[in-house]
Amino acid sequence: MSEQWSLTVDCARPRELAAFWCLALGYVPASPPQGFATWEAWHAHFGIPEDEWDDGAFIEDPAGTRPAISFLKVPEPKVVKNRMHVDIQVGGGRHEPLDVRWPRVQAMVDKLVAAGGSVLGPDVPDGTPDHVTMADPEGNEFDVL
Repeated sequence: MSEQWSLTVDCARPRELAAFWCLALGYVPASPPQGFATWEAWHAHFGIPEDEWDDGAFIEDPAGTRPAISFLKVPEPKVVKNRMHVDIQVGGGRHEPLDVRWPRVQAMVDKLVAAGGSVLGPDVPDGTPDHVTMADPEGNEFDVL
């Protein structure tokens, strides 16, 4: 039996970063925990001070099959390259012809740039585009392929 797991991202602006990743991954804001009508009710129940209620944001796969992701506010900024990153696989795989795959990749890149992401650079081995390395609004690297 495999263990359940989720991913946590340290950041400065949890709600903004959560919204970006909802768009990037097709996720939705997470529902409040079972037994609570709202996140505010959950916070209040556990005695979390109101000025800390925006210190986290949570997103989930609407189908419930992929891991949940939380975004937690931390005081320090990101200072080095990620040791792990997300690959957003929209192109359909390297077996797809480039003229089919690359427009899909570029469309996602354009969508994410409009949402606050930035292009760090395309990977073009042997003159053929393979993927685009990007950064989310807080500088976390990921690839679109």
